[in-house]
Amino acid sequence: MLSSMTGYGRVKAETDQQEITVEVRSVNHRYLDLNIKVPRIYGFLEDKIKPVLTSQLVRGKVDVFVSVRAKDGADIKISPNMAVLDGYMAALRSISEHFGVSCEVDALDLARLPDALASEKEEADQEELTSGVISVLEQALAEHGAMRRREGEALCRDILARADLIAALVDAIEKRSPESVEEYRQRLAARMAELLDGSELQEQRILSEAAVFADKVAVTEELVRLRSHLVQLKAMVSGEKAVGRKLDFLVQELNREANTIGSKANDYEIAKTVVELKAEIEKIREQIQNLE
Repeated sequence: MLSSMTGYGRVKAETDQQEITVEVRSVNHRYLDLNIKVPRIYGFLEDKIKPVLTSQLVRGKVDVFVSVRAKDGADIKISPNMAVLDGYMAALRSISEHFGVSCEVDALDLARLPDALASEKEEADQEELTSGVISVLEQALAEHGAMRRREGEALCRDILARADLIAALVDAIEKRSPESVEEYRQRLAARMAELLDGSELQEQRILSEAAVFADKVAVTEELVRLRSHLVQLKAMVSGEKAVGRKLDFLVQELNREANTIGSKANDYEIAKTVVELKAEIEKIREQIQNLE
């Protein structure tokens, strides 16, 4: 079945150098609206993330938050300051020669000298970081997608159940329509009997007036279209392709036919059924707003 546009997924993972967290959350929206937040120093990630999202999502307002934290010391590079050490060694040899003393030093002695070692923050390898972030993003999207599918299944079940209710209401209108015409004919006959007092024109006029009324309140075409729309609705909802916008249009057509029946109906029972019909259509419309 179709997926909902509402979903959430969050995954935290570690690489050799970083701790990466990706959070994906989405709500309904007419189009695909992406909002990607990455650390400022890793701005290049946004262009890498966007194609992954557009390949899996069709509609919805989607927020993606990416956090990258280097492991303690993983991004620090320590290197010897050779120029400074050369100076220290030259000075030590000069002292040794001048005072006639030995000059025995090891690496640890040299490392303890001021400015002998230099430390700098090493920039993350873009390709390696991108690979790690995309991997975590895919996992977060899998969680996000699983939630969207669960939500979508619940929505689709509700929509299909309401479609069955609408079909039953359509049947009720179809059954009631000729009954309303017959009741009108009977009322008309009683009224004309009072006015014409048994004249020969009475039956002909009753048949003529009843025929005009029947044509005026006929809703056969609207009922046929309603049933056709319901068949399409069920097929779309039971499919797997994202058809949220098509469903939105189809529900508008359902509502249009219901309004037409309501405007034609000159019968309390049909008018009451149309109110129920429109209420169910509106509930379907609200649910469809959340489908991708």
